[in-house]
Amino acid sequence: MSTLRKLTSTIALGAVVGAFAVQAPAHAKDITIQMAAPDWGPTRFMQDYANKTYKSPTGNNVKLAIDFIPWGSFYDRVAASMTSGEKKYQLVVSDSQWIGTFIEGGQFMKLNKYIDADAELQNILKDVHPALTESYGTYPYKSKNIYGFPQMPDTKVTFYRKDLFCDDGEQAAFKAKYSKTLPCTYEDWESVDWDTWGNIGEFFRRDAGSKLGSGTTPDDFYGIAYQAGKTYDFSSGQALAFVWQNGGMIWDESNQPNAQAVGVVNSAAAVKGIAKYVDLLKYSPPVAKTGQMGIFAINNLFSQGKIAAIVNWNAVSATAFDPKSSTVADKTAVALPPGTMHNGELVRWDVMGGQPFVLTTWNSDEVVKESLEVVKWWLSKDTQLNFAKKSGNSALQSVMAMPEYDGIKPWNRAHKNVLKWQKDFWHVPEFFELLTQQQEEFDKAITGQSSAKDAMDSIAAFQQELLTEAGRIN
Repeated sequence: MSTLRKLTSTIALGAVVGAFAVQAPAHAKDITIQMAAPDWGPTRFMQDYANKTYKSPTGNNVKLAIDFIPWGSFYDRVAASMTSGEKKYQLVVSDSQWIGTFIEGGQFMKLNKYIDADAELQNILKDVHPALTESYGTYPYKSKNIYGFPQMPDTKVTFYRKDLFCDDGEQAAFKAKYSKTLPCTYEDWESVDWDTWGNIGEFFRRDAGSKLGSGTTPDDFYGIAYQAGKTYDFSSGQALAFVWQNGGMIWDESNQPNAQAVGVVNSAAAVKGIAKYVDLLKYSPPVAKTGQMGIFAINNLFSQGKIAAIVNWNAVSATAFDPKSSTVADKTAVALPPGTMHNGELVRWDVMGGQPFVLTTWNSDEVVKESLEVVKWWLSKDTQLNFAKKSGNSALQSVMAMPEYDGIKPWNRAHKNVLKWQKDFWHVPEFFELLTQQQEEFDKAITGQSSAKDAMDSIAAFQQELLTEAGRIN
């Protein structure tokens, strides 16, 4: 394989051939790189592909061994391992929001000195999309300190029923009602804002037995859906897009200790964004107003043929194209998510998904070297292209620029085009307290227990107090 930097000639043990030759070890060692990872397609591919193709350029016999952990218990298992002192893992797949906890706890390794000494790693970082490096690798967020590399990038895109959106009758009816074009093609969706998204939601709401496209709907049918779930970060993962797109901000950890929460988190722009987020839920299935419309519920309802369009993570909603799990597999298309007009531009700021993988701090120099060789292999062009063809999204701009990339998966074009609009929320160890309280307040707004302003005021006050006590706000 061209990316594995094979030796071009047989080298006698201990001999040095030319200035750039690699000296093979006198006795090749058996080294296992143990990695903790969630159990799903992108990491299963990594294991299978490593088994088939990986050979360390050092001459050692290196095996990548992934410990597959169910998503539901993944954080708890990783946290228990990191804090127990067992020193089990050399590599860890980590949500970006967790990295501050384990960096400040001394478990995740800063990589700058290795990158500075390695031209290959430097070239990889130049090729990785900068939004991925910022979200997955830096701590504090957007600093020059690098801790991780992309394992599986993910973004939210629009999945829609092309049989409905491209239907002549539905097109004519939508035009007559809203004086707008019902988006059919990818290019049509490029100009869709959240107001039009609301029009789509209202337009496609149909009772069971009503005409829909060229037929009728057997069940109540809904126009739109996006995340509105109290579990983990489901609501935050969508709501913060509305905050950012309306010109609001979250607490800026990159500017601590000077960044404030009160007056920023609950600014008029942020409140306006959350109000819009909550308002559009009236066009979604009833589960939206219960705080239980998470990423899997959205995908299931769409795959069952009960929603016209959804905004969801591409890694999760890939199943919408699988005839085994989706009744609309042959009727689904992908486009950009809606945006908000801000200062004359349709902006699509959104929350970065996916995960990095990081090195742990307790390994020998030799194991660190071998772990970084695994990183280089994973982020080589050949591996990334094969990953894209199977179960994942490439992190490399050079791979995304290949003529064939857009056609490999239905979401690739949209995924590639929204990367520049991705931000991340907090990486600090207080992440879970910040997130849990925010989720509670968003849930109150979603379920009608509070207004958007009351929710944002409560979030800002809580964050101000928590982060001041933690010494992150002066």
